[in-house]
This record gives sequence, structure tokens and C-alpha cells, in this order.
Amino acid sequence: MSLVRVRDRDGVEHETDAQAGLTLMEILRDLDVGIAALCGGMCSCATCHIHVDPAWADKLPAANPDEKELVSELEHVKPESRLSCQLRLTDELAGLTVTVAPEE
Repeated sequence: MSLVRVRDRDGVEHETDAQAGLTLMEILRDLDVGIAALCGGMCSCATCHIHVDPAWADKLPAANPDEKELVSELEHVKPESRLSCQLRLTDELAGLTVTVAPEE
């Protein structure tokens, strides 16, 4: 299990133990913190947009071209913007901290 910390759109912080191997989107969707995940993780809608705590940015795999393109079109994009459907949890990511991005 990996600890995940998330701040929702209202600024409320949540912590959950998440199973390694799941995508961050699956965990956040089930936690009900504002992640719609309309495409179900197919990297086609960006409704799972998050801002990763800068301390974690270098520990994550690089975004693929499809993710980069979707994120670049968002209004609330930041350097630490990612799509949570593209981040698979591993034991090395225990403690990962993210913020749910404002709704587009």
C-alpha cells in the first residue's frame, strides 16, 4: 500500500492508502475529491487534471505526447500539471502529494 495525499478543490486535505498498480485517477475517483474521469483513463478528456507537488515532479515518469497535448490545452495548466490517469502508483511513490486542479 502507498500513502497518497490530495487536496481537493475546496482546499480540504485527504490521505488514503492506495494499492500499488492502480492509477492515481482510480484512487482519486473513488475518494470522491472532484475527479470526474469521464474517459475512464484513456487519456482523452483531461477531467482527471491534477497539480503534483513540485517535490514529487522528478520522481514521476515523463508525460507521453498525448498527455502533454491535452494538458497544454487546459486553462489551469501549471508546470506541475499532470493527468492522474497516466500515473500508475508504485511503492516508490508512497507519500505522493497532489492537488485537484480547478474544473475546466
